[in-house]
Amino acid sequence: MVGIRKVQHRKFITVLVVLALITAGLAAWWYIESKRDDILVLATTTSTYDSGLLDEIVPDFEETYGVRVKTIAMGTGQALELGRNGDADVILVHAPEREEEFVEEGYGKYRYEVMYNEFVLVGPEDDPAGVRGSQDVSEAFNRLYENRGSITFCSRGDDSGTHIKEIELWEDAGFDHDEIDSQAHSHWYKSLGQGMGDTLRTANELDGYALTDEATYISLKEEVSGLDIHFSGDQELFNQYGVIPVCENMNPNVNNELGEEFASWIVSEEVQDMIDNYIIDGEKIFTANAQI
Repeated sequence: MVGIRKVQHRKFITVLVVLALITAGLAAWWYIESKRDDILVLATTTSTYDSGLLDEIVPDFEETYGVRVKTIAMGTGQALELGRNGDADVILVHAPEREEEFVEEGYGKYRYEVMYNEFVLVGPEDDPAGVRGSQDVSEAFNRLYENRGSITFCSRGDDSGTHIKEIELWEDAGFDHDEIDSQAHSHWYKSLGQGMGDTLRTANELDGYALTDEATYISLKEEVSGLDIHFSGDQELFNQYGVIPVCENMNPNVNNELGEEFASWIVSEEVQDMIDNYIIDGEKIFTANAQI
């Protein structure tokens, strides 16, 4: 019996060693794969992804440069953090002040403006808060707050460009956003920690209001058919997107050459025309406005 146990023990140790070698091999393969010169890691906001724009234009970059683009869609704050950690080669997001800080801190080489659309306030068809009659966006947010006893507001709550803008709009309307986001207001203010598409779906299910970028709303309009645009057009709702190649000096893992090529490509006249001509159901989604 002792001999059998020794044999079984040796076999067990052998299995562990083999598994360790396999794991190490996979880790090495992933490291080598992630360092390949023909892969670009693009960290971007969910709105560029959910709108379908990237599916429309990125294949041109891949074909032109003979590379593969790995897209990671998340909130702007998370995308910038990936860049800080050296886990992305280029950033395409929409929070200009955060983007400029990213470059000033040395994480980004430079920032080019790429395109814009606008944020819009959507809600149930019958507009129970009366947002539609507002003179400006601050009045619209005041009407939401005044009717908090009978409405639901769905916030992304994810440090995205849209969430950053929403906080700004509450503050500009005279409210303390931290107080609104507290447990005391959870009966009507829902901080979801979700991307734009999922936030719109939740608002649709709850007959709630939400701030959204226009592109994602248009692309999902049939799916969230219970939501209408009730307020738009205020200059405070302007939504600018920028591209930033991540600086390799901050992290040697960054493929800065490809990141810069992507930045130059997306602001080129040809790709700017592709962005301008991207249409869903007859509606223009973005307006290209590259400035170098």
